[in-house]
Amino acid sequence: MSSTELEQRLTDLEGRYAFLDDLVNQLDGVIIRQQDRIDDLQAQLQRLRQLLERAQAGEAGPGDERPPHY
Repeated sequence: MSSTELEQRLTDLEGRYAFLDDLVNQLDGVIIRQQDRIDDLQAQLQRLRQLLERAQAGEAGPGDERPPHY
């Protein structure tokens, strides 16, 4: 292989590396946003479970009271 071919090959590899590095950073951001969303959904699910358990136990929450006109 000539030095020109080696230089071209090295340049190609550097370009591929830069592309892959950018892709990994983008995917990392996606994973972070997904984990944040999963955490939020788990917290909401926990609150809903607690509300359901209270409702099944007969405890009334603030939204369960009848308005004064009833």
